[in-house]
Amino acid sequence: MKTHSLLNAVLLLVLCTFFWGSSFPIGKHALTEVHALTLVLWRFVIAALCLALYLKIRRSGIPQLNWWQWSWVIVVSAVGVGGLNLGLFTGLSYTSSTNGALIMALSPLTTALIACVVQRSLPSMAQGMSVLVSLTGVLLVISNGQLANLLQLQLNHGDKLVFGGMLAWSFYTYCSQGISRWLPVLPYTFIGMVCGALVIGAMCLVSPEVQPWHELWQSSGIAFSEIMYIGLFGTVAGYLLWLNGISKLGSANAAVFFNLVPIFAVLTSLAMGQAITGLQLLGMVVVLVGLMLPRLRWPKRAQTCAALD
Repeated sequence: MKTHSLLNAVLLLVLCTFFWGSSFPIGKHALTEVHALTLVLWRFVIAALCLALYLKIRRSGIPQLNWWQWSWVIVVSAVGVGGLNLGLFTGLSYTSSTNGALIMALSPLTTALIACVVQRSLPSMAQGMSVLVSLTGVLLVISNGQLANLLQLQLNHGDKLVFGGMLAWSFYTYCSQGISRWLPVLPYTFIGMVCGALVIGAMCLVSPEVQPWHELWQSSGIAFSEIMYIGLFGTVAGYLLWLNGISKLGSANAAVFFNLVPIFAVLTSLAMGQAITGLQLLGMVVVLVGLMLPRLRWPKRAQTCAALD
């Protein structure tokens, strides 16, 4: 690959992680005016409309699928895409954007562990150490540095919701590896956005306190722009830039850039005037160190499972 093309791919991946990381504090601020379900619903609607337009421009349709493939895609999309956003943005109503970003940073490791369980193989030494170090960093933050909170399971309700969303996304990521063999990524992403919109839309219908149209209409210009930002940049642009980076650098190399997400979340929080504690900064450093451990050279390799993507 030419140096210029490589540099462009790197810059686009950095921009992608900025969009994803900045969506945490921006979404946190938007939740002061709209309900979490409203924010997630409009995120999916905006993303689905944009991806539909993109597919039409590229003249890329959805391939013919049998009933089993459609069922599997819908279930995985509903659980993964819908579950992630439901847990993430509902959780951000009760916890800080920094905590949410740190917990979501565990997704690549969790996906690797799911692969180990399914394939009945042991993780490598590097993966095992990575999980321990990263979990230490996250637990340091969500327990506020107090061991008694962990022993008594007195964790923030929002942290638990975000953690559940992270597990749903890890499940989605692992299952997507198999689905991508017979369904292109862009149509698959579009189906995921539509399924997410349908799931969250159904939840809005059974939640009388949630009024997506009214809340969007009554929101301030700032909140409206934040919702548009999350839909356009945090979702559509993020996915497209990520796919471009993977096609140029490969999934293993692109996965390294995911470590920048919590950093951009913290920087955006600071720029928006949201408080960041020294303990959160320390936890972020510990998590980043843990995430980088599988990339280090180890003198002796243990039995490994699926590569960490």
